[in-house]
Amino acid sequence: MTEEKQLTAEQVRLVDEQVETLMRGVVEIVPEEAFRKKIEKSVRTGKALKIKLGMDPSAPDVHIGHTVVLQKLRQFQDYGHHIQLLIGDFTGKIGDPTGKSETRKVLTDEQVKQNAQTYVEQYGKVLDMEKTEILYNSQWLTELKFEDVLNLAGQMTVARMLEREDFNKRYKSGQPISVHEFFYPLMQGYDSVAMETDIEVGGTDQTFNLLMGRQLQDAYGKEKQVMMTLPLIEGLDGVRKMSKSLNNYIGIDEAPNEIFGKSMSIPDELMAKYFKLATDVPMEEVNKIEAGLKDGSVHPRDAKMRLGRKLVEMYHGEEAAKEAQSYFETVFQKRNLPTDLPVVEWTGEQTVSLIDLLVELKLQNSKGEARRMIQGGGVKINEEKQEDLQAMITVEDGMIVQVGKRKFAKLSVS
Repeated sequence: MTEEKQLTAEQVRLVDEQVETLMRGVVEIVPEEAFRKKIEKSVRTGKALKIKLGMDPSAPDVHIGHTVVLQKLRQFQDYGHHIQLLIGDFTGKIGDPTGKSETRKVLTDEQVKQNAQTYVEQYGKVLDMEKTEILYNSQWLTELKFEDVLNLAGQMTVARMLEREDFNKRYKSGQPISVHEFFYPLMQGYDSVAMETDIEVGGTDQTFNLLMGRQLQDAYGKEKQVMMTLPLIEGLDGVRKMSKSLNNYIGIDEAPNEIFGKSMSIPDELMAKYFKLATDVPMEEVNKIEAGLKDGSVHPRDAKMRLGRKLVEMYHGEEAAKEAQSYFETVFQKRNLPTDLPVVEWTGEQTVSLIDLLVELKLQNSKGEARRMIQGGGVKINEEKQEDLQAMITVEDGMIVQVGKRKFAKLSVS
């Protein structure tokens, strides 16, 4: 075995810089000493590390919570490392049982294909997709013979599987666990074997699956990957994990005004976490904001303005960020109507019920939503609150309809 060359002073500086940057916001690296050694080897040889992110394409809408790991991948990418974006088109038919209290529904090939394409398009808002390798685990998992599957299953015991919190809870409560669900972490681990991954990144809820990759790589005679986990980010309610189903999310495809407005509702205590995990704002500035929030020298509103502007800039550009901030200041801080209200041509009846008006203008998706918004005091016409569910409205040219804080329509009647 040849002795490895010592790193030069400049190479040591490069290693230190990468390690410091790449550990930003990380919860755990297993094992940490191997992480630095892999970076050192990459700097010494000039060979990029293979960085894996696996995704089960079961939900096509990407929100800020998803971008926490994407920001980390982008950091790796900026240092010249090779990103392996694995689309679990095979495992997606099973569904990751992590955190689930019941067996997941099986996705069809068409559903998997549609969801995967949407992920690729939206991930491109963070990653340089021209430098990202797209892989599908059906490439190797469909090639396994039954003998290979049995050999794979032999690498893990049932007792070890039941150490997983989700499986353990279901087992103790008498809820069914299908045998094929045990294969999900095995297949995810085998993906790392097939891809010869150096570092796998994921949320803290994926720890078991990521460690499986290390175990199986060792069993198959491969160099073991390093596991890197990042925290799950709480949603706008400040309590539960960000999720579209909980309606506590900021979607990266949402309109600039929506992203900015939602940013202003983030709980004060989560500001530093959002800056650290969901943006590329330099840590020096993040630390100043965090310290300022604690000692009162930075107003939470100003920190949220900075965050909202940054998030809009990341997904819609600098000009859109400036316009979104101006819009928010005009509508909410100065309590004025925006000057660029969307004009909607009204071709319906001159007199219409308030509920039907909101639905026809697409300011609400259903009559039920319209009723709830009216009851909650969130509907105004020409800046006057409307609280009568039975109200009939005479539509006039120039009438301004407002729903909630961010939806407006100026009617044009010919």
